[in-house]
Parts: sequence; C-alpha cells; structure tokens
Amino acid sequence: MTDENGDLLALPLLMFSAAATLVDAINAGVVARGFTGVRPAHGFTFVRIAAEGASIAEIGDYLGITKQAASQLVDELLRRGYVASGPHPRDARAKLITLTEQGRAVTRAADEASIEAGRDWVEVLGEERVRELVADLARVASAGKLKPLW
Repeated sequence: MTDENGDLLALPLLMFSAAATLVDAINAGVVARGFTGVRPAHGFTFVRIAAEGASIAEIGDYLGITKQAASQLVDELLRRGYVASGPHPRDARAKLITLTEQGRAVTRAADEASIEAGRDWVEVLGEERVRELVADLARVASAGKLKPLW
C-alpha cells in the first residue's frame, strides 16, 4: 500500500458503504417482488429466526437492540403475518417466534434479490474478482451475527 494509513481509514468506510449498497439493492428487490411492508431490519430479524425460531430476547441480542425494541419489531411482523408466536420448547416464560409461509416467501425474495445484487458486482468487477472477494471476506468476517447498519 502506498498510503497505508489512508487505505486503512478508507477500508471501514468503503465496507460499510458496500454493505449499505447491498442492503438497499436487496430491499429494492424484495419490494419489487411485492413485499412492500418490509424493511431491511425485518430481513435481519428473519435471518435470526429462519432456522429454528427465536425468543424475543434472542432476537434483541442478535440485532443489538433492547428486548422492548425487539418486542415492538416482532409485534409489527406478527400484525403483517410474517411471523407466528408459540410456546418456547426450552423456556416456559418465553414465546418462540417462527416464520410463517409469508415470512419464508419474503426470505426467498431476498435470496433472489441478493443474487441479482451479486450479478451487478460481477458486471463491475468480473466473475473471478468477485469469487476472490468472497473468499477474502470469508477469511476476515466474523461468523454469526448479521447486524443492521443502524
């Protein structure tokens, strides 16, 4: 690097900007598929509950928000029919939040939009560079939480 400190300062800004560009593209693709009542924060919530469901406390922890904020988010998703609430198999005090069929349809739409967004990157960077970029990011990215860029 010719300007190591400048590049290192630019790295987080460019990564956040790239992530925001992807989030915006995915959200636009979801909306274009008819899911107009969905926001990016909903998508991050769906990621957490998709596999086996989650309690409101687990959703809050995953998103880095309070239990009260997570509860409001879940209430909104319940009203819109994207999630269901039922008894939690391991905690009698908690409810297990799971995706409904409509919620799973949104996640499929987001997956399709993600692929489209990736194709845009391939057009700009080329297939080989995108493959290398994915491999490089897999080496440095933390596994686990996917948090919204609040």
